[in-house]
Amino acid sequence: MTDDSLAPVRRYRPGRWRHLENAVMSLLTRVGLMPHSYLLLTRGRRTGKLRRTPVVLVELHGRRWLVAPYGVVGWVHNARAAGEVTLVRRAERRTYTIREVPAEEAGPVLQRYLDLAPAPRKYFRARRGEPVQRFVAEAHLHPVFELTPTAVPG
Repeated sequence: MTDDSLAPVRRYRPGRWRHLENAVMSLLTRVGLMPHSYLLLTRGRRTGKLRRTPVVLVELHGRRWLVAPYGVVGWVHNARAAGEVTLVRRAERRTYTIREVPAEEAGPVLQRYLDLAPAPRKYFRARRGEPVQRFVAEAHLHPVFELTPTAVPG
């Protein structure tokens, strides 16, 4: 019997169809047809251009969480640099400050994420139904951010 905890995680490499897939998912998300999905807006840290990425939001223990299932990709760098993100779904648009959380806090969020989002499961060592400690052990590979709504001007 082998221990797959040391097995390499599949590395995320966007294929040539990824832009088309993201465009379709963005449209479906924007109109509210994808459960738990939002359109994430970040400002490019170097270009200043607005970047749109479809994401699955986790709601757990009365709080909202943003997961980077593919690791430290462009939107993660942009979000870290800005300290905030905007989420869009249907007519709802809300800006949040972000706080990247440590592994112990990220573990339960990652565990819940795999229940909600089937597509990125192949990028995780831990599998659905496994103990939360398996998710804590690989949290360094999948950044997790707690979302706090910014004050609404009044």
